[in-house]
Amino acid sequence: MKKIFKIALALLSVVALAGCSKKNSNEFVLGLDDSFPPLGFRDADNVIVGYDIDLAREVCSRLGKTLKCQPIDWSAKEQELNTGKIDCIWNGFTMTDERKEAMACTPAYLDNAQVVVVRGDSGFSKLSDIAGCVVGIQAGSSAQEAVDAAVEFKDSLKEIVEFSENITALNDLQIGNLDAVVMDEVVASYNIAQSGRDFVILSESLAPEEYGIAFKKSNTELRDLVWTSLLEMEADGTAASISEKWFGENKSVIGK
Repeated sequence: MKKIFKIALALLSVVALAGCSKKNSNEFVLGLDDSFPPLGFRDADNVIVGYDIDLAREVCSRLGKTLKCQPIDWSAKEQELNTGKIDCIWNGFTMTDERKEAMACTPAYLDNAQVVVVRGDSGFSKLSDIAGCVVGIQAGSSAQEAVDAAVEFKDSLKEIVEFSENITALNDLQIGNLDAVVMDEVVASYNIAQSGRDFVILSESLAPEEYGIAFKKSNTELRDLVWTSLLEMEADGTAASISEKWFGENKSVIGK
């Protein structure tokens, strides 16, 4: 009798696990830095919102999946993806040749550039003015890669201070701990417009970029499903509507 009971219990466990597995397979786990406005960040109610989040939520609706936004350590984003903790990196993810080789990336959906943000009273107007200055940067970001690639600019700096996210770097810029911050133009422009802080973006940028969505190298099927949905959203005007909500204009480059 005990043996029969154990077998029955084991079968019930298998059924329960199968149910959990089915539920999890319907979940779309989006990895992000949750302090990266306007692409993905927490609002006043601590809810994760943003341009990328709205795009992803609409994609999930069309694919019959449930969106789960999973904050991650941005400097360990590829490890999070490769270990299966997230399904994709979708949060102002700059595509480089190295990243395209290591992951399955979509085509570009948004253009960007790495720029230098300074205080309005700094007197700085071009990149060469930053020589001898203390510059903030997000660790593991494409801004860091852009600075590393601009060897002459990097060598001219007094110090580079790394931060876990851009907002803290901008706060340090405001109080004078930094002379400048290198970061994404999309994020910098939004922060300046929303905060009203006296910041200026230098007209001379470090590097033009394109944002894409990254999946595990072997997960091309999910990548293609997501991209097909985005193309449909571009065609029916949904992508433009989401862009206008967050940027006040249609900045989408999906399928272009």
